[in-house]
Amino acid sequence: MGIAPQDLSRLNECLDLARGSIGLTDPNPRVGCVIGDAEGFSFAHGATQRAGEGHAEIMALRHAKQLGLALRGATAWVSLEPCAHHGRTPPCCDALIDAGIARVVVAAQDPNPLVAGQGLARLRAAGIQVDVADGDVARDARELNIGFFSRMQRGRPWVRLKIAASLDGRTALDSGASQWITGDAARTDGHAFRRRASAVLTGIGTVLEDDPRLDVRLVTSPRQPLRVIVDSRLQTPPKARILDAPGQVLVVAARHDAALEAALHARGVALCHLPGASGKVDLAALMTDLAQRGVNELHVEAGHKLNASLLREGLVDELLIYLAPKLLGVGREMAAFGPLQSLAEALQFEFTQVDRVGADLRILARPPGRAAFLAGAGPAC
Repeated sequence: MGIAPQDLSRLNECLDLARGSIGLTDPNPRVGCVIGDAEGFSFAHGATQRAGEGHAEIMALRHAKQLGLALRGATAWVSLEPCAHHGRTPPCCDALIDAGIARVVVAAQDPNPLVAGQGLARLRAAGIQVDVADGDVARDARELNIGFFSRMQRGRPWVRLKIAASLDGRTALDSGASQWITGDAARTDGHAFRRRASAVLTGIGTVLEDDPRLDVRLVTSPRQPLRVIVDSRLQTPPKARILDAPGQVLVVAARHDAALEAALHARGVALCHLPGASGKVDLAALMTDLAQRGVNELHVEAGHKLNASLLREGLVDELLIYLAPKLLGVGREMAAFGPLQSLAEALQFEFTQVDRVGADLRILARPPGRAAFLAGAGPAC
């Protein structure tokens, strides 16, 4: 049968449902499902819930039962391939088979090695017609779960570096004062990006200078992301405000300090030691560690030194920059990675989105190569 225009319409409905699960499903992907009866008139809907609860297909099947839909011969549209393995819940492809679904239309295949086409194969083996989309809807499905794809295919989170700056690229005055460069709308929008992340990362310099909370407050969120502090010399004060905010905190150090570690443990802080060759935290190893903890998207709000380190090591997948319509003159730069000898040494990015947010501009930019990753061409560098 192939993909028809009405299939694309249903798949876009699935994506809208999945977007409603942002901030809820981690470490699982955000997935939406629509089920239509054999006559194509009645539709049931579902979206993936918290880890350990119903996946999108299960929620849609439950809704169909409530509506009294005749499922034998029905069609299911899903934004991501139904799972084929036993995790915290049984395989969704088995539930679709048992319900008598006759056709399944999928926006994108699941990158999880435990699935990776096995769900589609099991559906086809049961006599179900399976169609997989391509083009824009497939790309949108991957974009929605870009962190999950990154963790499955690259073994590290999708790293988004957030910066609020003036038109001349200053993130703070020379004195360090930075509150507030951008307006209320930009700050609220930044919290929406915090909400979609599995973890928010900062450096010890920011903790000591600004004493931030780094939780999600300005938008409604069903959970708080993990907050990660890169603290090579282990200097995090046990009274820091970031430890008072709801949610878990992970301090990553390169050295030990028994007394401070005991004090942080008493505050419920988790500690991880990842020393690098320079005596600082091994940032690449940290990305691997966070992926193993189930972190899909990593949202970074740090100072110019840690920003520079992440950029130098090629660990940044996306820049999220809010530009305020003001000039600050002498001040702190976005990233202190030192003077370049030639323009050819510049770090290259591609603008992917530019929007007005209140009085400010929001710019999303990615290094070359990430587009191929989103297009399904395999892992990005």
